[in-house]
Amino acid sequence: MAAYLQKHHPQSSLGIMKPIQSGIGDRELYTSLFNLKQSSEEITPQYFQAPLAPPLAAAKENRQVDLAIVWQTLLRLQNRHDVLLVESLGGLGSPVTQELIVADLACAWRLPTLLVVAVKLGAIAQAVANVALARQTKVNLRGIVLNCTQPYSQSEIADLTPLELVSSLTQIPILGCLPYLEESTNLEKLAQVAADHLDWEALIF
Repeated sequence: MAAYLQKHHPQSSLGIMKPIQSGIGDRELYTSLFNLKQSSEEITPQYFQAPLAPPLAAAKENRQVDLAIVWQTLLRLQNRHDVLLVESLGGLGSPVTQELIVADLACAWRLPTLLVVAVKLGAIAQAVANVALARQTKVNLRGIVLNCTQPYSQSEIADLTPLELVSSLTQIPILGCLPYLEESTNLEKLAQVAADHLDWEALIF
């Protein structure tokens, strides 16, 4: 999505945020891929060394997850940018603190949310469970995007994640199915895949 927006909407100021990161990963990728007018601390306000769930990673450093810092950064970036993409730290049920999960933040901070479901055996159950959690916690869930992390054929995708069944069971629109990409750091290919396989009319909140 970021690659598409920077290519096709260069006049719009784009921000990217991953509220909490444990271990090396997305923050480093975004810094290397995109020309963002943000500091590393603004991309990831809370950073922990151990690649574990945030409350566990924080405990290893004798720290606690500070959501006040995350919230203040979110407000600052929302005021500064035309579009702000906020990446989750796992699924809606992933722990953020000892008491809160991702869905709690998405609801409390009123973030329009996309559920990304990996195409694999068990994907239907994952989609149904996450949508049920979104409804329970009153998350503004706008749609589901399927993501191929393996080079599946169209028939395999249809078998693993039949669109009509997923949509019928969840009552949530499917806004695209992203194909497998070997070169996940090629901005041109990323932008083209997003243009070809995502419903941008529905994605523009």
